[in-house]
Amino acid sequence: MSPGRLHALIDGVFAIAITLLVLDLPRPAGSDQLARDLLHNWPSYAAYAVSFATVGIVWIEHTGMMSAVRSVNRRFIERTLVLLFFVSVVPWPTALAADYARDGGAQARTAALLYAATLMLMGVAVTLGWRYLVSHDELVAEPVRTVLPAGARRSLLGTLAYVPALLLALVSPAASFGLAALIAVYFACSRTAVPGLMRDHAADSTG
Repeated sequence: MSPGRLHALIDGVFAIAITLLVLDLPRPAGSDQLARDLLHNWPSYAAYAVSFATVGIVWIEHTGMMSAVRSVNRRFIERTLVLLFFVSVVPWPTALAADYARDGGAQARTAALLYAATLMLMGVAVTLGWRYLVSHDELVAEPVRTVLPAGARRSLLGTLAYVPALLLALVSPAASFGLAALIAVYFACSRTAVPGLMRDHAADSTG
């Protein structure tokens, strides 16, 4: 099966998820001190920024992977749908984390735990896609097959980084959320040649 329709579905779900994130930003109605009320809702802006960055990075990394895919089968599509499920869910725990961040207590810990778990499971889904391509490299352009394990390792690293965030959520929601932000910053700033190599090799193989 050609990956074209799968590409379109992936991009559409990511675009919708990012759009839904912004809909949860606060819009104080009838405020007499709008600047103060907006600043009071700073957790919502922080949650939006971290989630937007995380979803965006996942999209970039996944696009790099998909650039070398030449055909897809049912099993690979199923793994991709698992990823899209968690991508589409991200706006929900983001809104909960923002709403309960200021309150503290058990509710804030629950919200932080749900947020970290969602991001980790999104990472698990990406890793499953990489691992499937490693073991079924007939789906990928031949010159790119050697870089697949490196992509899988990078994805696994990102997934495991959320384990401490899960544990921190049980004792300090703020620290858990801060670690999620640091993970996003790290992967935004870190350099990896894998997506570029995959795109270059894929272009060469079709040129």
